[in-house]
Amino acid sequence: MKFIELAEKRCSIRSFKPDPVPDVLLNEVLTAGSLAPTAKNLQPFQFIVVRAESGLDALSAAYPAPFLREAPVVIVVCVEAEKGWVRKRHDNKNYAEVDAAIAADHMTLAAADLGLGTCWIGAFDPGAVSEAMGLPDGVEPITMLPLGYPNMAGLAKIRKPLEDLVRYEHW
Repeated sequence: MKFIELAEKRCSIRSFKPDPVPDVLLNEVLTAGSLAPTAKNLQPFQFIVVRAESGLDALSAAYPAPFLREAPVVIVVCVEAEKGWVRKRHDNKNYAEVDAAIAADHMTLAAADLGLGTCWIGAFDPGAVSEAMGLPDGVEPITMLPLGYPNMAGLAKIRKPLEDLVRYEHW
């Protein structure tokens, strides 16, 4: 499949079949995340794989949408900001969250390629996720990715036309 076809195929899934995700597919998704480019190759992220009922229940309390609890797996993408590259010469911008976001995107694309569904979740209670996952100080949850076999067709993507998004040479 060409990359553009994969990008078009990937969509947010909000209904999952109860079928378990085989370890071989889960590992492919996780490997895709680990291969993501990061600033200075520092890789300031960790992936927490949650499959146990108690962990899924705790995450569901932090984000109570029913589809999160339907998924047989949730990957919690965390970042250690102190391990991220910082653009010191100009504005002290820390790229740890950017790196984690790229890793999460790699995982969503790999999942789509494997016939699995995901949904990028950011509207969760970070304190509740941190507590549920036992995150130490300095580690922050960035997103949760429910992962499983889709129980719905993806919705058609509505995107702005390129001419509304792209500028050449200057603003």
